[in-house]
Amino acid sequence: MKPLLSPKIETGSGPKSPLWRRLLAQRHLQTMALLGVVWMIIFNYIPMYGLIISFKEYNIVRSIAEAPWVGLEHFREFLDDEDLVNVIKNTLGISLIKLLIGFPLPIIFALFLNEIRSLRYKKAIQTISYLPHFLSWVVLGGILATWLADVGIVNNILLSLHLIDQPITYLAEPSYFWTIIISSDIWKELGWSAIIYLAAISGVSPEMYEAATIDGAGRFQKMWFVTLPAIKSTISILFILAVSGVLNSNFDQILVLRNSLNDSASNVIDYYIYYTGIVSNRFSYSAAVTLIKAVIALILLLIANQVSKKINDTSLF
Repeated sequence: MKPLLSPKIETGSGPKSPLWRRLLAQRHLQTMALLGVVWMIIFNYIPMYGLIISFKEYNIVRSIAEAPWVGLEHFREFLDDEDLVNVIKNTLGISLIKLLIGFPLPIIFALFLNEIRSLRYKKAIQTISYLPHFLSWVVLGGILATWLADVGIVNNILLSLHLIDQPITYLAEPSYFWTIIISSDIWKELGWSAIIYLAAISGVSPEMYEAATIDGAGRFQKMWFVTLPAIKSTISILFILAVSGVLNSNFDQILVLRNSLNDSASNVIDYYIYYTGIVSNRFSYSAAVTLIKAVIALILLLIANQVSKKINDTSLF
């Protein structure tokens, strides 16, 4: 009788372990991923050391180590600032409206594109909708300033239709600023934001549509009962990320379109940080406000993630 041989147990630490074999087999992909990790560490994690200036009185003349500690003074000053209420109102107002209107529109647009059977028309619509994304806000800001000027095309059309009695300087009126910001942001990003939903829709099995057709489902019913449930996880993940970024008001867009006349409606937290930090050279104060914003964003991310996990059984982590 042959003796029983004890099985060879791989601990995962040797060069012949499954882990090492996968790493060696994917060495080219791992190298490419490593470059991204190094980039993230250098430009995202190492600069986090600079957050320490939130608790110091830093200026460019002396180093961070030499700057005196002030504790939570900058945080208290921000909470006592008379502009705080207006800044928060503008930031949340613009961001929440963008979230409520701008988030579902790319989903609807993707569903619409998916229903177009003519490949020629579909490509034409996609190209037209994608184009604004590749234009910088400096260019688009110049276009909008021209369109919305006293002698611009918008005033000319409204005057010719007798909808207004005299030209309106839209960018000088705070009451119009939110509308301009939200509508221009949707115009610029609608087509581009729909790409990820189109990719998710393309992964839906044709057999599901065939089964729905056999059951007598129409086009709208297929979208509602087949397409939307199939891309539910994609929608949930993107919604979680959108909620976490609710304090981001697209600084480039705000900086290009704002002016002293619409300041009461355009002073959002991103511009507030820029103005106090760069223009006023109060680096420590702006870093403290940035830290507050980051902590709130993290809390919103965790809350949205937990809510999505309970409702849709989908989460980031």
